[in-house]
Amino acid sequence: MTLHIPFDNTYARLPSNAYTRLKPMPVKAPVLLRFNDALAADLGIILGEDEDMALAFSGNAIPDGADPLAQAYAGHQFGGFSPQLGDGRANLLGEVLNSAGQRFDIQLKGSGPTPYSRMGDGRAWLGPVLREYVVSEAMHALGIPTSRALAAVATGESVYRENGALPGAVLTRVASSHIRVGTFQFFAARRDVTSLQALFDYAVARHYPQADGPTAFLEAVIARQARLVAQWMGVGFIHGVMNTDNTTISGETIDYGPCAFMDVFHPDQVFSSIDAHGRYAYSNQPHVIVWNMAQLATCLVLLMPDADKAVEEFTRIVHAMPDLIQAEWRAVFGRKIGIAEATAEDDALIEGLLRAMAENRADFTNTFRALGTDKARDQFLDPKAYDAWEADWQARIAGEDTPEARMQAANPAFIARNHRIEQMIQAAVAGDYAPMERLLDVLSRPFEARDEAADLARPPEPSEVVRATFCGT
Repeated sequence: MTLHIPFDNTYARLPSNAYTRLKPMPVKAPVLLRFNDALAADLGIILGEDEDMALAFSGNAIPDGADPLAQAYAGHQFGGFSPQLGDGRANLLGEVLNSAGQRFDIQLKGSGPTPYSRMGDGRAWLGPVLREYVVSEAMHALGIPTSRALAAVATGESVYRENGALPGAVLTRVASSHIRVGTFQFFAARRDVTSLQALFDYAVARHYPQADGPTAFLEAVIARQARLVAQWMGVGFIHGVMNTDNTTISGETIDYGPCAFMDVFHPDQVFSSIDAHGRYAYSNQPHVIVWNMAQLATCLVLLMPDADKAVEEFTRIVHAMPDLIQAEWRAVFGRKIGIAEATAEDDALIEGLLRAMAENRADFTNTFRALGTDKARDQFLDPKAYDAWEADWQARIAGEDTPEARMQAANPAFIARNHRIEQMIQAAVAGDYAPMERLLDVLSRPFEARDEAADLARPPEPSEVVRATFCGT
């Protein structure tokens, strides 16, 4: 059977300065390492032989109907503005519509240099490709909006980084779009209002057809971003590079570089090797997303007939975002401790648990999963700190209906723990993909207790602790 992808491309109809048409650069000896059959079926993709799939998802062969291009965008990176970034190692093959009429991008990552590579080689090595594959699929299983992994292909070539030659790979990822805050910034920085308007009209039609103008659009994007960040916080996830070029208009998690899930809880936890000052620490993520939305608002002002009035209105909307995030956070963490409809009065109870966890080096995931049992108490250096909190908690949930079931549905038993990801990568580099397959299997059902996978719920031993994560570029 021949591979068939039902492309229906629209982004390429935007003004030509929004992208550069180019084909991926072929690789030496592509081999299909992993393919997401279930996702392919959802997208209406008809599978071919492994050899054909390796050619298509490495960039060596362009599938019928594809219209490959690299997208242009700008962005604030760690607070500094770069007017031209863009897909430096990615290639958008095209878009597909699923059976429900939802549109998705199919993009190769690590597919070679583009005009936006900024002296980079445009390639990816195996480790970050497998990390993104596993972590993005884990996030999907957790119910958190995210790009997804369709395929991983080994290139048969070496990629050279600071630590020498590494095996090359290409990831195929799927997202409802790759339109970013930085995409809007690209045109706004150039005062290209015509192209900015075209991008806005396209983004509204694709993601927010109910929005009747820039104000409604901004409010809709902010609502999704507030919910997304609250969901990240609820699973102890740290994105690591919340630059505006990594913030999607769709409200999906994207660009899994130096990302990580916390083991021991601490609000100021940072893993990213490039985040020297903790700008994107766990507890800073709600503040950063507000700042990022302010940058989007600044772009949208250019589309308003009365700039002064727009600034006033957009400022009000952005300044209201922290309360929106707090409400989403409260709902997420309320469910995590068994409360169906948490109120502001419950914030102190939630914060009290988190404070006790930080002071006693409690494991984030295992503590919440075990609430109400001795296993939760055992997470604390001083179990009495948990006892003091538990008394207040039990009094609060006494009137709740089925809090145990609610907590089981809100608190995963398994996350993509950093040390297991690193062990999986080391095994794969040595040619052993069994750890990856096992992780994908267990993480596909994260809320299901599985005794045979208990080791994957275990926090790292001191020798296994991952202290820094890397972007892979």
